[in-house]
Amino acid sequence: MRDSGIPWVGEIPIDWKVGKIKGCLHRHEVKGYGDATVLALYRDHGVVPKDSRDDNHNRTGKDTNDYKFVRQGDLVINKMKAWQGSLSVSGYEGIVSPAYFIYEFVGQDLDRGYADYLLRSTYKQEFERVSGGIREGQWDLPRYDFEHMQLPLPDIDEQQRIADYLDEQCAAIDEVRRTIEDEIEALHRLRKATIHRAVTKGLDECVPMRDSGIEWIGAIPRQWLLRRGKYLFTESHKKGGSDLTLLSPTQAYGVVPQSELESVVRVKEDTDFNLFKTVGPDDFIISLRSFQGGFEWSHISGVCSPAYTVFHASSDDVYSPYFARLFKCWAFIEKMNNITRGIREGKNISYGDFANILLPLPPLPEQKRIADYLDERCASIDSVIDTRTRQLERLNDYRKALIFAYVTGKKEVPSHE
Repeated sequence: MRDSGIPWVGEIPIDWKVGKIKGCLHRHEVKGYGDATVLALYRDHGVVPKDSRDDNHNRTGKDTNDYKFVRQGDLVINKMKAWQGSLSVSGYEGIVSPAYFIYEFVGQDLDRGYADYLLRSTYKQEFERVSGGIREGQWDLPRYDFEHMQLPLPDIDEQQRIADYLDEQCAAIDEVRRTIEDEIEALHRLRKATIHRAVTKGLDECVPMRDSGIEWIGAIPRQWLLRRGKYLFTESHKKGGSDLTLLSPTQAYGVVPQSELESVVRVKEDTDFNLFKTVGPDDFIISLRSFQGGFEWSHISGVCSPAYTVFHASSDDVYSPYFARLFKCWAFIEKMNNITRGIREGKNISYGDFANILLPLPPLPEQKRIADYLDERCASIDSVIDTRTRQLERLNDYRKALIFAYVTGKKEVPSHE
């Protein structure tokens, strides 16, 4: 082994060469093919026809004649996200955003498959180092810096062997990844269904049922009541002070001190905290402008932004932990979303929107039993999800380490002789 002279690569086999990207790749950015297939670039899937997936929400321009033409075998780079691994050799012909870089392979020094593994995996941190810009997360990769980066270059036959071997190994890893991802998705669906059934149907499958007359609730146990939100809860208008903890309602963690969040919103020095709303244990907060995550239930005291709505139980028939589950149930969230969509897109949820909605009201002992059951059941499901998620993370780390070891020559492709 010898030092490659490339800090992020380290040592390479002594017979490997080192060359610059500009000696292997040339810009090839042709326009005027507006009728060609629009392609999309994914970090995980590479370059694919945009209409082959339903998770790309970037709008295609009305006039695509300014889009760049991509041939099969060209390298496509999202210059704003190259540092995240958003580049790949295209297996398709078509057009991509004018913001992308397009390079063609020239000469016989760099194999396409080897380059795809090498650049997407090993060079991300270096792309991040040289990229810059005003908007965090969308830093431009300078063309000059990219083209003058050095590459480890085994002979072309060895590059092809490395690429073929990694294709085989990564395909096996990816199959296991998909299995785990499918299991995690199924567990999330099970969790949602478990909560929905418990808060709208109860725990006794043999109990007589009746039609609630409410679409998002459906049939309910015969002894359950229906009550409007305004008869069970009251909006709180109490204002706080600067000596109270500033709280933030989140979909992932519930109501937490804002100081515990990774992205802390800075509060101006002259902010009058007496205008902020007081939050106490057992209070609910309407958390988001678009109401995608339900009502958040607070376990702690503090203050929150005046933009939020705070309310609490006003009836002795309410057991807050039960309603905490109901207010995060997918059917309730969809009901509230339909209200805002029906009135005005982007409208703030208010207590008035909630006040007249009919809610299921089980007997108080049954509310407690449902809440306790869901605490235990959801904790069990969450434990399995956490285990599978950690397995997926370890598998991803192994995949990255495997690619790095072979594209930099730390490991040699096994001989089949």
